[in-house]
Amino acid sequence: MTKHDGIVAGWSRDQMAARAAQELRDGYYVNLGIGIPTLVANHVPQGMTVTLQSENGMLGIGPFPLDEEVDADLINAGKQTISELPQSSYFDSATSFAMIRGGKIDLTVLGAMEVAENGDLANWMIPGKLVKGMGGAMDLVAGVKRIIVVMEHCAKDGSPKFIPACTLPLTGRNVVDVIITDLAVFARPDHASPFRLMEVAPGISREQLRQRTSAAYVE
Repeated sequence: MTKHDGIVAGWSRDQMAARAAQELRDGYYVNLGIGIPTLVANHVPQGMTVTLQSENGMLGIGPFPLDEEVDADLINAGKQTISELPQSSYFDSATSFAMIRGGKIDLTVLGAMEVAENGDLANWMIPGKLVKGMGGAMDLVAGVKRIIVVMEHCAKDGSPKFIPACTLPLTGRNVVDVIITDLAVFARPDHASPFRLMEVAPGISREQLRQRTSAAYVE
């Protein structure tokens, strides 16, 4: 969310996750990245069957548990405690990444530091800062059929994160299908097309959006 003229506008992190959940389809196998994407698990539309996969070896993730339901042995790839479902299954990382690399996952929701107007994604490191490694992000953008990015529209210093070209080390080239930020939703029908503005968050004008976006997009 952002402030202008003392008024808070745009979507909260939870609302961004709820908007991302609208991209799910019945029968999908879905991987959720670390951060805001994990909140998507709480917003799967009622009556829809979606199977959530975690690269640390779980298929069938339930919503975040209540305090009295927490099991410290049940965690997702971001080390958050999660709940299981009657149909949940567990396996090793090799099997998990075979699902991802083999094209068995329909959609992944990831966070990002930068997204370029051509669909390039940078979401794993900032040079000079300590990182643990790329994790499964590289495999997800290479092997999953549809890539949705959920991120804050601007960095902490106010600079845009949807930009003409990524300046940080890339996770994947021309891989992003949908961008959901606290200000707007952008999407493209294929990887040869430009991003089109699909939706603007409440309280945000198109002019304000243009001022906070350096990438080119179709309105």
